[in-house]
Amino acid sequence: MLQMEDSFAYLVLAIVSEIPGGKVATYQQIARLAGRERGARLVGRVLSHASLYGDYPCHRVVSSQGRTAPGWEEQRVLLEAEGVGFRKNGTVDLSLYQWRE
Repeated sequence: MLQMEDSFAYLVLAIVSEIPGGKVATYQQIARLAGRERGARLVGRVLSHASLYGDYPCHRVVSSQGRTAPGWEEQRVLLEAEGVGFRKNGTVDLSLYQWRE
C-alpha cells in the first residue's frame, strides 16, 4: 500500500477521473489541484499504485513537457486512440491537448 495518507491518493485519483478523453493533464497540474503545489512526484507515486484503488485514466497524465511515462509504451497508444496528437519529438502538444480544468 502507499506510504501516504489515503485521502490524498483518493483526491488525486478523483481529479484524474475528471480528465476528459482526448485531453491530458500534467503531474504538476494535478498536484496544484490537490493542494500540493510542489507535489508532482508524489502524484506520480500515487498514479503508479492506482490499480490498488480501482480503474482510473492515468494514461491521461504526462510530464510538464508533454512526455509520457518512461517504459510505458502503451500510454501513447491509449492517448492516440482518444485523438491526442504528438509532436515529431514524441511529446504531447500541450497547447492543443492540455485539459483546462
